[in-house]
Amino acid sequence: MSILCLVDDKQIPLYRVMWVAATPHFCGEEDCVREGYYEIRLEQGESVWANQKERDDMIKMLEAWQGGEGLPEEEEDW
Repeated sequence: MSILCLVDDKQIPLYRVMWVAATPHFCGEEDCVREGYYEIRLEQGESVWANQKERDDMIKMLEAWQGGEGLPEEEEDW
C-alpha cells in the first residue's frame, strides 16, 4: 500500500493530512473557484481541494493506513 494519495495533480503523503472536509466548500463569492470542492487540510496551514471521488479515496486510504482498527475499547464511548 502506498502512503501517497492523488488529489488533483498532486501526490499527497497521508501523514501530512490533518483533516478532510465532510461538506463541499461554499462561500457565495461570485469569483470563487473552489465552490463544490472538498478541502483537505494539510500540516502547516496548507490545503488541497478535491472532488468527491478524490475526497472519498483519501478517506479510504487514511482508514486503511491507520489499520482500520478504530478506537481502543476504553475510548469507544467518545
